[in-house]
Amino acid sequence: MSDKVIRYGLGAIKGTGQQAIEAIVAARTQGGAFTSLFDFCVRVDRARLNKRCLEALIKAGAFDALQRDRAALTASVDRAFEFANAAQANANQVGLFDMGDDDLHGSSSQEPNLVDALPWGVRERLTLEKSALGFYLSGHLFDEVSLEVRRFVKRRIDELSDTREPQLLAGIVGDFRVINGQRGKLALFKLDDKSGVIEARADEALVHAHRNLLKDDQLIIVMGKLQPDRFAGGMQLTVQQIWDLEQARCRFGKFLRVAVNGRVPDVARLLQDFPAQVEQTEQGELVRGLGVRLLVTRHGDAAGAMAELQLSEAMRFFPTDAALAQWRAQADQGQAAIVYE
Repeated sequence: MSDKVIRYGLGAIKGTGQQAIEAIVAARTQGGAFTSLFDFCVRVDRARLNKRCLEALIKAGAFDALQRDRAALTASVDRAFEFANAAQANANQVGLFDMGDDDLHGSSSQEPNLVDALPWGVRERLTLEKSALGFYLSGHLFDEVSLEVRRFVKRRIDELSDTREPQLLAGIVGDFRVINGQRGKLALFKLDDKSGVIEARADEALVHAHRNLLKDDQLIIVMGKLQPDRFAGGMQLTVQQIWDLEQARCRFGKFLRVAVNGRVPDVARLLQDFPAQVEQTEQGELVRGLGVRLLVTRHGDAAGAMAELQLSEAMRFFPTDAALAQWRAQADQGQAAIVYE
């Protein structure tokens, strides 16, 4: 084995069992490597392998070498078992009434196609992978957002400065739990941005304000201070502010630049569908929204011209992923991006 290969025991996958793994190993030893999901179900003793076990194997990535579309594989489990049952019945029938009809045998053993299914996104794939393995193996949830987040969160966790000044960080929440502290409820969790992991804590007010955000596998952007961990040693991040990605786009983004060239987006409809959010805070009314600038380009025979038109401050929208997708759909060549710097 090289240092680039991770060997993970099938029996450690949640939802499997010793009997199922022994049946898989026996079938592989007898007939060689499996060639497809259907070949697997035909050859492995299904009295020792159930659908729940097969789904766990797929979610863990055990079939990736045969087919990387885990959504299609999972959707095809019932079809694969039906095919295996039919193949077994056909084999029994041929054994009893073998008339040499190869065409009949061939047509019944033809593998069907996988069920068409919407492919899993990175988050769904990794979340299901973690449910089977207990951790992420093929990737990291931070990968999905790292390109955008690194445009305004410059510091990685493995680059934390030994300073008492507040530091802006981003990462995925893990091992989240709430305990009773001396001054009320206290949230303890790990913040992981793939480069490193830092222990973090948040007081009861933050827990209450962000109860839908502070949970395992969620991306958060935080402002906090490093402090010595008096109990476990090392350093701990005391969180002072928390944003989700949409809120962080409003807080750290300057505006959305939308390219137009002869066709203007339906701005009124987009603002209506994705209005800025208004929140009541102790400091008063807080409006979360992002401004828009239209980049107009004209190309002539000798030279071109470019102008940027800033919409009024009142014409702000809340930048969800769905909202940004709609702006891109109506922009010239899909060019609509948040400007952070």
